[in-house]
Amino acid sequence: MGTMTDESSGTAGALAAALEMVGPRLRRVREQRGLTLTDAALESGISKSTLSRLETGQRKPSLELLLPLTQTYRVPLDDLVGAPEVGDPRIRLKPRRVNGRTVLPLTRPGGGIQAWKIVIPRTQSDPQPRTHDGFEWLYVLSGRMRLVLGEQDLVLGIGEAAEFDTQVPHWFGSTGREPAEVLSIFGRPGERMHLHGEQAMMEAAH
Repeated sequence: MGTMTDESSGTAGALAAALEMVGPRLRRVREQRGLTLTDAALESGISKSTLSRLETGQRKPSLELLLPLTQTYRVPLDDLVGAPEVGDPRIRLKPRRVNGRTVLPLTRPGGGIQAWKIVIPRTQSDPQPRTHDGFEWLYVLSGRMRLVLGEQDLVLGIGEAAEFDTQVPHWFGSTGREPAEVLSIFGRPGERMHLHGEQAMMEAAH
């Protein structure tokens, strides 16, 4: 039998301390949102008794329970578990719901270039074009994505990409038949953009 090192013991202690704080954090965030346990149970799909045991520390928190609560309370997972940021170069993914879509930021906020992974449900199929300054690059990871760009109405499959000036009226979403996962990169104005698909990408690579 091996003995626990001071480093692993310290890590275990820090983890235990973080888990002990989850309950009070859950209760504080819920109350800040003006939600009762019944309200939170209805919105998250987690039973009222389970939520109560989580808040009092009688139930051990798990990702299966915490992830729905991050969406219900609209807070990052780190806010619930108190994960340290200092010294860690990894970008912590904080999924959130935006207009019925799940959005995972892949870059830190505030930079010139912003990247997201966007999960578009099948029901997100009603085009609502909009315009704004900047440019956007889209790449389809799975499923099929519908892109309305000006007068063009396109469908892109896995591995296909598009880039365009966002001052052109645009919208992207589901074809209505299946969900889609899309990588989106958005930048500031001033870049020359053009629409292209997989063939243009292959030509540019040669």
